[in-house]
Amino acid sequence: MLPLNWQRVRLGDIAHIFDGTHQTPQYTHYGVAFFSVENIVSDKPSKFISQQDYLTATNQNRPEYNDILLTRIGTIGVSKVVTWNYPFSIYVTLAVIKQSKYFNSYYLHYFIQSNFFQKELKNNSLLQAIPCKINMNELKKCEVILPPLNEQAAITNILSDVDRYLYSLDALILKKESVKKALSFELLSQRKRLKGFNQNWQKVRLVDICEFGNGGAYETLIVENGDFKLISLNSIDIDGNLKNTMKRVNFYDNSLKQDDIVMVLSDVAHGDFLGLCAVIPNNDYVLNQRMGRLRKKNDCINILFLRLYINANQKYFKMQGQGSSQLNLSKKAIEYFEILLPPLNEQAAIANVLSGLDNEIISLKNKKRQFENVKKALNHDLMSAKIRVLNK
Repeated sequence: MLPLNWQRVRLGDIAHIFDGTHQTPQYTHYGVAFFSVENIVSDKPSKFISQQDYLTATNQNRPEYNDILLTRIGTIGVSKVVTWNYPFSIYVTLAVIKQSKYFNSYYLHYFIQSNFFQKELKNNSLLQAIPCKINMNELKKCEVILPPLNEQAAITNILSDVDRYLYSLDALILKKESVKKALSFELLSQRKRLKGFNQNWQKVRLVDICEFGNGGAYETLIVENGDFKLISLNSIDIDGNLKNTMKRVNFYDNSLKQDDIVMVLSDVAHGDFLGLCAVIPNNDYVLNQRMGRLRKKNDCINILFLRLYINANQKYFKMQGQGSSQLNLSKKAIEYFEILLPPLNEQAAIANVLSGLDNEIISLKNKKRQFENVKKALNHDLMSAKIRVLNK
């Protein structure tokens, strides 16, 4: 039950809503900003149109400061409050919810993120269409819960505080990642030497220090609660770490052992994951196809150093990818990869420094995920009046 002074209304009854131009405009190198779905997600304008095209596109309706932008085609239900004053136009993939006397724009933005409204969008969308979309008339029918304006403002303040903390975590993560990238380059290229190390490094190929192996085709053998984890293309994240969840099988084929390195051998055309590596932590893993395995031939290799070195030089593997829509790495390209190899004790020292930074970044990202979950739960409780922020 909602409080007596809260209202349940249709979105179209409290705001003027319109979408963007249905015609793809002629883009220019500069001019008036033109927004579509990707710009809401990335938060930056990337396309521009002429002043004349802008005036034509916004002749009837014009997005302005404090309006709400909402994605409605392809990606559905991502919102953003307009915080800028410069003129801009939008594509048909976006809807504009005009600011209104009935709601605080930031409250409505947070309400759009709630499970209640996301379910409303889903129920009124054409999810089987390609691309999926919600039509304007259906969007206007979606229900919104409105507390009094002063309570809307109070709810907004609480969720904005959580957002500010999340932004600060983002900034700290970016800073740590920048430090790690710069330090990786200096340490792995000998531009910077750790104190106490001055021996020469040796140039070797990957084939000189590691045995290479491929995985098997095990997709048909995947089970719900298998005893062994199956290393597949989606088992490694963009930072080169094993994901916490992956598919499972009920057999062990000796394809992977503790301290083996697994490598992504196939990726889509942009190749962002091609050549990325992670270390196997124990003997509970099986290697699937399109993934490679590197196993050190002797004890002169620190496996953590090798993984860091390969991932820092991923550009080489992306350039070696063969194919058009799907890029693949050949065994030869992998085995002929050249490495500047320090003595074992220096490998360990470098790995400790860079792994320490890695652990800090992972810890910060975990904290961010935790607070995102806190925000989601808080949003639900505030929007459903389970938690009240003003005296009843």
